[in-house]
Amino acid sequence: MTSRVRVWLNRTYAENVFFMDQLRRNPDARAVEIHATHGDPDSPVLAAADTADLEPEGLSPAAYVEFALDQCARRGIDVFVPRLHQAAIVAHRAEFEAVGTALLAPSPEAVAVFHDKVIAYEAVRAAGVPVPPWWRVRTAAELVRAVEELEELGHRACFKPAAGAGGVGFRVVTRDAFSMVQLSGFPSPYVPLDLVVQALRSAQGPVDWLVMPRLEQPEVSVDLLTGPDNRVRLAVGRTKNGRRRGFTLHEQWLGPARRIAETFGLHHLSNVQFRMYGDRPVLMDVNTRPAGGLHQLSLCGVNAPWAAVRLALGDDPGEMEPPFLGQDYSVVSGPRPLRPVPVPHQRADHAWPAAPPVLAAAGPAAPLVAPATAPDPAAGASA
Repeated sequence: MTSRVRVWLNRTYAENVFFMDQLRRNPDARAVEIHATHGDPDSPVLAAADTADLEPEGLSPAAYVEFALDQCARRGIDVFVPRLHQAAIVAHRAEFEAVGTALLAPSPEAVAVFHDKVIAYEAVRAAGVPVPPWWRVRTAAELVRAVEELEELGHRACFKPAAGAGGVGFRVVTRDAFSMVQLSGFPSPYVPLDLVVQALRSAQGPVDWLVMPRLEQPEVSVDLLTGPDNRVRLAVGRTKNGRRRGFTLHEQWLGPARRIAETFGLHHLSNVQFRMYGDRPVLMDVNTRPAGGLHQLSLCGVNAPWAAVRLALGDDPGEMEPPFLGQDYSVVSGPRPLRPVPVPHQRADHAWPAAPPVLAAAGPAAPLVAPATAPDPAAGASA
């Protein structure tokens, strides 16, 4: 009987409950046990795992590596998918291999290049992949100069942290005065330039921002599986235009993504994002980890998480093509169970409610045809 595979995901995004679902539904019917750790006791990945631990807070990267090595040895981890402290972890790959754990993560060199967006843009441009114009700014004066230059070229400026992920800190600059428009409806990514300048001038220290033009849709997010030999095994683009999502195998997106993965050693699962600058695609961002939406490739008949685990274990899946491209769809959320929490001290007249029944695990988003395309207020360099 084939032994079970033990996989660990550390402090990962909530969407990776779907990653875990796909591992369990692998086409080889291989038994998979999943270990998860997180700093938030209410992360749904903890409830979705077979075993789970809360992570200690405040560990330095070096101390976290020691924690991770102990987890792998104690839990018998076969494949570790690191997100938190990825750079420190991949630098100790040999030590993880010594305890019997394969890292599902790129080379240290690749992680270092793509940690800083300015370094990444310079390296990718040198490799022949188009990038948008950008300015690195640390002060209010530098921000104003960058915005003015972009506006002279006919663009609206946006900014985001030079090192960051998930769209955190992304804003679009506007010359409009702060008004009730900003206080009506949902929060907006648009911020008046004068307020940003005022905040920078009163800040305790410099910022580290990337300023660039607001890029246009469609956004195409290419999921890649690359072997340690730098050869891509799988490349599929996921398109986004407003609420409407779809898939593409067009080389205008896949070709540059493959070049990046093969040039920089983006081994195992990575994600390369593009948007339009004028009439051509340009790089928006590179993620050296599985994308949160990777499970959507199941609508194309592809189980990318399982193919990646096979590759990490030395069982090369070979070059993969999606058997079909799924229809256009929209993403909807669904409930996931959480781990029970200790009952706090209660007054005698306040009974603690009974625990709700465990909800069925939500699978990938059903293929839905979205309504008419709506504008995307956060369109631009959101990563």
